[in-house]
Amino acid sequence: MNKTFKNQNILITGGTGSFGNQFIETMLKKFTFNKLAIFSRDELKQYEMSQKYKDKRLRFLIGDIRDSDRIEYALKDIDVVIHAAALKHVPVAEYNPSEFIKTNIIGSENVIKASIKNNVKKVISLSTDKAAAPINLYGATKLVADKLFSSANNMIGSKNLIFSSVRYGNVLNSRGSIIPLFKKLRSQKKPLTITNLDTTRFFLSLEEGVNFVINCLSIMKGGEIFVPKIPSVKITDLANALYPDAKIQIIGMRPGEKIHEVLISSNENNVSEFSNFYVIHPTINLNKKINYEMYNKMKGHKTKENFQYESSQKKFLLNKNSLKQFLKKLDC
Repeated sequence: MNKTFKNQNILITGGTGSFGNQFIETMLKKFTFNKLAIFSRDELKQYEMSQKYKDKRLRFLIGDIRDSDRIEYALKDIDVVIHAAALKHVPVAEYNPSEFIKTNIIGSENVIKASIKNNVKKVISLSTDKAAAPINLYGATKLVADKLFSSANNMIGSKNLIFSSVRYGNVLNSRGSIIPLFKKLRSQKKPLTITNLDTTRFFLSLEEGVNFVINCLSIMKGGEIFVPKIPSVKITDLANALYPDAKIQIIGMRPGEKIHEVLISSNENNVSEFSNFYVIHPTINLNKKINYEMYNKMKGHKTKENFQYESSQKKFLLNKNSLKQFLKKLDC
């Protein structure tokens, strides 16, 4: 068993979601730890999870990150926080901006303040490709959250505590994602709905997402945004690979939707590239002196000026044969 989390108490916000379920499975199979707390609002999902994972090291805490007192209490004696709680649906955000601001921005700030007060050691926040050059409310709230987590390293004083973020694309087979939608439409014998023929998206598996976050926890120094190197897919190619005989219906762009997604904007110019990930370094000078020498030892290099990591770029886009192999590997 891996000893990365030996004797540590871990808490994941929004822990009953797709990421949380995979994270718990991975932790129980591969790691030794003292306690893992699942913090979320949904009592039914928590009950179902407690029946599925019968392990005495798991704790289930009902609460909302909007409630500063509750999250402060939940983080007592916690060493590591994975902040996965968020409202995520792009069109819903356009119609309910205040609710997304309360959860994604104010809720994130509550997690930061509670972590500092409770002397947590490491806090890592899950972000999204929609935070890079955002055009929708959801992406804008996650960009603010990214900035909050970076600048939080200036609020810790002499405490041994660091904050960082992870930014990645769509998770295959997660709740509300496109493959479950295609499967549902197929079972109902309906056309597969696509917003635009040219639409492309970044994809990774749940397992890849969880493993990447765990790896980032082991190397984070504070203030960075970690971005994995993952493939992108043209959505029409994805539909044809899954169901070659299916009819496709173009329904038009949804509110706040992009045709192509960006994981690193050309305006984010302080970026280092490594073999399988990128690091976006803080844009501000952090009061705490952070030693980034480790990254030099990992043989990274600064990206070229105006570098952009976009889902439409050919070097990231899977062709039809590569896509079939990709889906087969992920059992989709």
